[in-house]
Amino acid sequence: MPRLKYVLKEKKSALKILLMGNPNVGKSVIFSHLTGIGVISANYPGTTVEYTEGTMKLGGRMATLVDAPGVYSLDPSSRVEEVCGKIFSLGADVVVNVIDATNLERNLNLTLQILEKGVPTVVALNLWDVAVKKGIEIDVAALESELGVPVVPTVAVSGQGIRDLVQSLDRAQTPPAIHFDSPDQRWARIGEIAARTQKVMHRHPSIFDHLEDISLKPLTGIPLALLVLYLCFSLVIETGEMIIIHITDPIFSAYSDLITDLVNGQISSPLLREILIGDTPELLKSFGILTTGLYIPLGVVLPFLIPFYLVLGFMEDIGYLPRLSIILDAFMHRIGLHGAAILPCVLGMGCSVPAVISVRILESPKQRYLAATLMTMAIPCASQTAMIFGMLAPFGLRYVLAVYLSLFLAFVATGFLLHKVIGGESPEIFLEIPPYRMPNMSALFKKTFIRVREFLKEAVPYIGFGMLLMNFFYLSGLMHQIGLIMRPVVSGFLGLPSDAATALIIGFLRKDVGIGMFAPLDMTAKQLVIASVVLAMYFPCVATFMVMLRELGVSGTLKSVALRLVAALLVGGGLHLLLA
Repeated sequence: MPRLKYVLKEKKSALKILLMGNPNVGKSVIFSHLTGIGVISANYPGTTVEYTEGTMKLGGRMATLVDAPGVYSLDPSSRVEEVCGKIFSLGADVVVNVIDATNLERNLNLTLQILEKGVPTVVALNLWDVAVKKGIEIDVAALESELGVPVVPTVAVSGQGIRDLVQSLDRAQTPPAIHFDSPDQRWARIGEIAARTQKVMHRHPSIFDHLEDISLKPLTGIPLALLVLYLCFSLVIETGEMIIIHITDPIFSAYSDLITDLVNGQISSPLLREILIGDTPELLKSFGILTTGLYIPLGVVLPFLIPFYLVLGFMEDIGYLPRLSIILDAFMHRIGLHGAAILPCVLGMGCSVPAVISVRILESPKQRYLAATLMTMAIPCASQTAMIFGMLAPFGLRYVLAVYLSLFLAFVATGFLLHKVIGGESPEIFLEIPPYRMPNMSALFKKTFIRVREFLKEAVPYIGFGMLLMNFFYLSGLMHQIGLIMRPVVSGFLGLPSDAATALIIGFLRKDVGIGMFAPLDMTAKQLVIASVVLAMYFPCVATFMVMLRELGVSGTLKSVALRLVAALLVGGGLHLLLA
């Protein structure tokens, strides 16, 4: 207590608060409550790979809050624990240790290691509501006495206890000096604390308990996984089409007439008019910055993106994704990965950038290379998925499924070959399976809003720039020249219009922009399938490419890009022969 008072009164720089805890204890949600920063939280281990930093107001002054990676121990046995240990070694004025009230003994291992360091600490006893439902009774006052630091029950998803947690920071205490000569002594002390503070009452299994068993057994879990994936895709497509028919198309039809009349009436330059609104009233074919440039992200992508993120967030928060990892573990081992590699794959459905960063949770360089390469090659991001839906859904669900089946087969075949060719180990990874929990709808909508907002902030400028480039290529004749040069490959080998070459090149900026460029080319459904698959596989977008350089190095990234370019041509050519 004296040390903290000295910090608050005398220290000129910002107070530094370090948030620590096991994976999947709600740490990032508490961070979001305290700082107001829109941190994405997911109900599976490994979400926070890098630390996050924010600010909060505490006692009339600003404090820096650091969200450290989720770890089980301060002993550096993995890359994540090394990062966390380095963050801890930089020092903190207060440590907020978030622990899972439903797994007290396991979480106390990290708690005691933190207390051994002698830093003022507050314990947030999170998931308090789930513990109560499970029949777990914890004597908070007794736990405070055993640990020697304040303990605050919290429910992060609803915000319960967050105010009390903030107020307790003024009571953060330096714990009594403790030291354990061996892990056995620490675990013995954990057993004593749990016996004195926790009581587990008998309760009857709930429907969630039965579902947990069903979703983990291969005989029932695999059919359930296929059913869940089918229902998710169908829901996204049906909802997106309904939004387009009843909301966005009527709005953009009126908007198109209005903006066309306005531009034609106010701007005399034919060139500038063509750049702004194009030379056709059809929104997908005009290439106008103010027509196609806005219709693609808002009228085509957004109607599919919103339900996609809602479904993805629900699957994250309810706790289904770790079970999908367990079901697919044996399959993933055949391509040199582990079931935990499902995490980067799922994140890649949202955006490839955090997905590539998240491959750090995998232990070996071989696994990280395989995961980054396969995921960025065969898993379209959310905006690209929405664009694929928008382009192909009018032709029927079978064409959408053809794209994803082709990418899945490419994922499997490439992964199997790489696993055989590339040397190195593929070690096991321990993966925690959280219980099923009903998502908090307010948190789910907030997470969806944040994700959609970030998409719009990035996509709208890029798509507008893509329209400007397409106008430049078209008006200058470069589009025709590029088409002539690449015609043997694009038209002959892949069976696409020669002008599709320009769209493939622009796909390096953003994949969804590249797919949007296919719209004015009057392609058949089969050609759109080929073009979508090739665009997804052949090259990462520029943002993902830069992150891959950092994570895999120059050599690893160039090898990955060369591999996927060859794979894209082979798969695209094979589809052309098959569909023709």
